[in-house]
Amino acid sequence: MAGRGSSLPEGRYSAFLFDMDGTILNSIAAAERIWGAWAVRHGLELASFLPTMHGSRAVDTITRLGLPGINPEVEALKITDAEINDVEGIVEIPGATDFLKSLPPTKWAVVTSAPKDLALRRMKAAGIPVPAVLVTADDVAAGKPNPDCYLLAARKLEVDVSSCLIFEDAPVGIAAGEAAGATVLVVTATHGHPINSTHSTIKNYEKIFAKADEDGSILLEGQAA
Repeated sequence: MAGRGSSLPEGRYSAFLFDMDGTILNSIAAAERIWGAWAVRHGLELASFLPTMHGSRAVDTITRLGLPGINPEVEALKITDAEINDVEGIVEIPGATDFLKSLPPTKWAVVTSAPKDLALRRMKAAGIPVPAVLVTADDVAAGKPNPDCYLLAARKLEVDVSSCLIFEDAPVGIAAGEAAGATVLVVTATHGHPINSTHSTIKNYEKIFAKADEDGSILLEGQAA
Protein backbone atom coordinates (compact mmCIF):
# COMPACT_ATOMS: atom_id res chain seq x y z
CA MET A 1 0.00 0.00 0.00
CA ALA A 2 1.16 3.54 -0.59
CA GLY A 3 1.74 5.79 2.38
CA ARG A 4 -1.21 7.82 3.60
CA GLY A 5 0.82 10.91 2.84
CA SER A 6 -1.76 13.65 3.08
CA SER A 7 -2.27 13.60 6.87
CA LEU A 8 0.00 13.80 9.88
CA PRO A 9 -0.29 11.15 12.59
CA GLU A 10 -2.69 12.37 15.24
CA GLY A 11 -2.10 12.09 18.94
CA ARG A 12 -0.07 13.39 21.86
CA TYR A 13 3.43 11.97 22.15
CA SER A 14 5.84 11.67 25.06
CA ALA A 15 8.87 12.08 22.78
CA PHE A 16 10.03 12.15 19.17
CA LEU A 17 12.70 9.62 18.10
CA PHE A 18 14.60 10.35 14.89
CA ASP A 19 16.63 8.11 12.65
CA MET A 20 19.58 10.09 11.22
CA ASP A 21 20.62 9.31 7.63
CA GLY A 22 17.80 10.08 5.21
CA THR A 23 15.59 11.32 8.04
CA ILE A 24 17.21 14.46 9.49
CA LEU A 25 20.20 14.67 7.16
CA ASN A 26 21.03 13.60 3.62
CA SER A 27 24.26 11.61 3.40
CA ILE A 28 23.44 9.57 0.31
CA ALA A 29 26.17 11.04 -1.91
CA ALA A 30 28.93 10.40 0.63
CA ALA A 31 27.63 6.98 1.67
CA GLU A 32 27.28 5.76 -1.89
CA ARG A 33 30.78 7.00 -2.79
CA ILE A 34 32.29 4.94 0.01
CA TRP A 35 30.07 1.90 -0.28
CA GLY A 36 30.18 2.00 -4.07
CA ALA A 37 33.97 1.83 -4.12
CA TRP A 38 33.90 -1.00 -1.59
CA ALA A 39 31.30 -2.92 -3.60
CA VAL A 40 33.30 -2.62 -6.81
CA ARG A 41 36.40 -3.97 -5.06
CA HIS A 42 34.39 -7.00 -4.00
CA GLY A 43 32.75 -7.64 -7.36
CA LEU A 44 29.22 -6.60 -6.40
CA GLU A 45 26.68 -5.19 -8.85
CA LEU A 46 26.11 -1.59 -7.76
CA ALA A 47 22.53 -1.10 -8.91
CA SER A 48 21.29 -4.03 -6.86
CA PHE A 49 23.61 -3.60 -3.88
CA LEU A 50 23.45 0.11 -3.00
CA PRO A 51 19.73 0.22 -2.11
CA THR A 52 20.28 -2.59 0.42
CA MET A 53 22.80 -0.79 2.60
CA HIS A 54 20.64 2.14 3.73
CA GLY A 55 19.39 2.11 7.31
CA SER A 56 21.41 -0.87 8.55
CA ARG A 57 24.60 -1.08 10.57
CA ALA A 58 27.62 -1.58 8.32
CA VAL A 59 28.50 -4.88 9.99
CA ASP A 60 24.96 -6.19 9.41
CA THR A 61 25.00 -5.14 5.74
CA ILE A 62 28.29 -6.94 5.13
CA THR A 63 27.29 -10.00 7.13
CA ARG A 64 24.13 -10.44 5.03
CA LEU A 65 26.25 -10.68 1.88
CA GLY A 66 28.04 -13.79 3.09
CA LEU A 67 31.17 -13.00 1.06
CA PRO A 68 33.87 -15.68 1.37
CA GLY A 69 37.05 -14.68 3.19
CA ILE A 70 35.53 -11.45 4.48
CA ASN A 71 35.51 -10.42 8.14
CA PRO A 72 32.43 -8.19 8.49
CA GLU A 73 33.70 -6.42 11.61
CA VAL A 74 37.04 -5.54 10.04
CA GLU A 75 35.42 -4.34 6.80
CA ALA A 76 32.82 -2.32 8.71
CA LEU A 77 35.57 -0.49 10.60
CA LYS A 78 37.32 0.36 7.33
CA ILE A 79 34.11 1.70 5.82
CA THR A 80 33.31 3.74 8.93
CA ASP A 81 36.79 5.30 8.89
CA ALA A 82 36.33 6.23 5.22
CA GLU A 83 32.88 7.71 5.92
CA ILE A 84 34.20 9.79 8.82
CA ASN A 85 36.78 11.27 6.45
CA ASP A 86 34.27 12.00 3.67
CA VAL A 87 31.39 14.29 4.61
CA GLU A 88 31.30 16.28 1.38
CA GLY A 89 27.73 17.00 0.31
CA ILE A 90 26.11 16.07 3.63
CA VAL A 91 23.25 18.49 4.34
CA GLU A 92 20.20 18.70 6.54
CA ILE A 93 16.83 17.50 5.33
CA PRO A 94 15.09 20.85 4.64
CA GLY A 95 13.79 22.36 7.87
CA ALA A 96 15.22 19.65 10.13
CA THR A 97 17.61 21.84 12.13
CA ASP A 98 15.01 24.45 13.06
CA PHE A 99 12.45 21.75 13.84
CA LEU A 100 14.82 19.91 16.18
CA LYS A 101 15.89 23.12 17.91
CA SER A 102 12.22 23.88 18.61
CA LEU A 103 11.80 20.68 20.65
CA PRO A 104 12.35 20.50 24.41
CA PRO A 105 15.77 18.81 24.97
CA THR A 106 14.21 16.07 27.10
CA LYS A 107 11.62 15.22 24.44
CA TRP A 108 13.70 13.92 21.54
CA ALA A 109 16.52 11.57 20.62
CA VAL A 110 18.47 10.45 17.58
CA VAL A 111 18.57 6.69 16.97
CA THR A 112 20.98 5.74 14.21
CA SER A 113 22.63 2.66 12.73
CA ALA A 114 25.86 4.65 12.39
CA PRO A 115 28.64 4.35 14.99
CA LYS A 116 28.86 7.29 17.40
CA ASP A 117 31.94 8.93 15.86
CA LEU A 118 30.36 8.86 12.40
CA ALA A 119 27.01 10.12 13.70
CA LEU A 120 28.64 13.10 15.41
CA ARG A 121 30.73 13.87 12.32
CA ARG A 122 27.72 13.84 10.01
CA MET A 123 25.50 15.88 12.32
CA LYS A 124 28.22 18.50 12.61
CA ALA A 125 28.67 18.58 8.82
CA ALA A 126 24.92 19.08 8.33
CA GLY A 127 24.51 21.61 11.16
CA ILE A 128 22.21 19.27 13.09
CA PRO A 129 22.11 19.82 16.88
CA VAL A 130 23.38 16.93 18.97
CA PRO A 131 20.64 15.66 21.30
CA ALA A 132 21.01 14.83 24.96
CA VAL A 133 20.11 11.23 24.04
CA LEU A 134 21.96 9.70 21.10
CA VAL A 135 21.66 5.96 20.47
CA THR A 136 24.09 4.56 17.91
CA ALA A 137 25.29 1.25 16.49
CA ASP A 138 27.74 1.08 19.39
CA ASP A 139 24.94 0.88 21.95
CA VAL A 140 23.06 -2.26 20.83
CA ALA A 141 23.96 -5.86 20.08
CA ALA A 142 21.35 -6.17 17.34
CA GLY A 143 20.70 -3.41 14.83
CA LYS A 144 17.58 -2.42 12.94
CA PRO A 145 15.11 -4.00 12.11
CA ASN A 146 15.51 -5.18 15.70
CA PRO A 147 13.72 -2.61 17.90
CA ASP A 148 16.34 -2.55 20.69
CA CYS A 149 17.73 0.84 19.64
CA TYR A 150 14.35 2.52 19.90
CA LEU A 151 13.53 0.76 23.15
CA LEU A 152 16.83 1.99 24.58
CA ALA A 153 16.19 5.58 23.48
CA ALA A 154 12.78 5.57 25.15
CA ARG A 155 14.28 4.22 28.36
CA LYS A 156 16.95 6.93 28.35
CA LEU A 157 14.24 9.58 27.91
CA GLU A 158 12.21 7.84 30.66
CA VAL A 159 9.12 7.43 28.49
CA ASP A 160 7.09 4.51 27.19
CA VAL A 161 8.11 3.75 23.62
CA SER A 162 4.48 3.13 22.67
CA SER A 163 3.82 6.82 23.34
CA CYS A 164 6.62 7.96 21.03
CA LEU A 165 6.56 9.11 17.41
CA ILE A 166 9.40 7.65 15.36
CA PHE A 167 10.67 9.45 12.26
CA GLU A 168 12.20 7.03 9.74
CA ASP A 169 13.01 6.72 6.06
CA ALA A 170 14.33 3.19 5.36
CA PRO A 171 12.42 -0.11 5.39
CA VAL A 172 14.62 -1.65 8.10
CA GLY A 173 14.13 1.38 10.32
CA ILE A 174 10.40 1.46 9.72
CA ALA A 175 10.29 -2.21 10.70
CA ALA A 176 12.23 -1.43 13.88
CA GLY A 177 9.77 1.31 14.79
CA GLU A 178 6.84 -1.01 14.19
CA ALA A 179 8.44 -3.76 16.28
CA ALA A 180 8.98 -1.27 19.09
CA GLY A 181 5.25 -0.58 19.16
CA ALA A 182 5.55 3.14 18.40
CA THR A 183 3.79 5.31 15.83
CA VAL A 184 5.94 5.73 12.71
CA LEU A 185 6.15 8.74 10.39
CA VAL A 186 8.07 8.23 7.13
CA VAL A 187 10.32 11.00 5.77
CA THR A 188 10.52 10.80 1.97
CA ALA A 189 13.00 13.60 1.13
CA THR A 190 15.64 11.19 -0.16
CA HIS A 191 13.30 8.66 -1.78
CA GLY A 192 13.70 8.31 -5.51
CA HIS A 193 10.54 6.20 -5.75
CA PRO A 194 7.28 6.02 -3.77
CA ILE A 195 7.60 3.87 -0.67
CA ASN A 196 5.12 1.10 0.09
CA SER A 197 3.88 1.92 3.58
CA THR A 198 0.68 2.30 5.53
CA HIS A 199 2.26 5.07 7.61
CA SER A 200 1.81 8.79 7.19
CA THR A 201 4.62 10.54 5.31
CA ILE A 202 6.28 13.94 5.16
CA LYS A 203 8.65 15.17 2.48
CA ASN A 204 10.64 17.32 4.91
CA TYR A 205 10.20 19.55 7.97
CA GLU A 206 9.44 22.86 6.30
CA LYS A 207 5.67 22.74 6.80
CA ILE A 208 5.36 21.03 10.17
CA PHE A 209 5.90 22.20 13.73
CA ALA A 210 5.71 20.76 17.22
CA LYS A 211 3.43 22.13 19.91
CA ALA A 212 3.84 21.36 23.60
CA ASP A 213 0.63 20.50 25.45
CA GLU A 214 -0.14 21.48 29.04
CA ASP A 215 0.55 17.93 30.25
CA GLY A 216 4.04 17.95 28.72
CA SER A 217 3.20 15.89 25.68
CA ILE A 218 4.01 17.00 22.12
CA LEU A 219 1.61 17.40 19.21
CA LEU A 220 2.67 17.47 15.56
CA GLU A 221 0.90 20.06 13.45
CA GLY A 222 1.17 21.50 9.94
CA GLN A 223 1.05 19.96 6.48
CA ALA A 224 2.35 16.53 5.62
CA ALA A 225 3.33 17.28 2.03
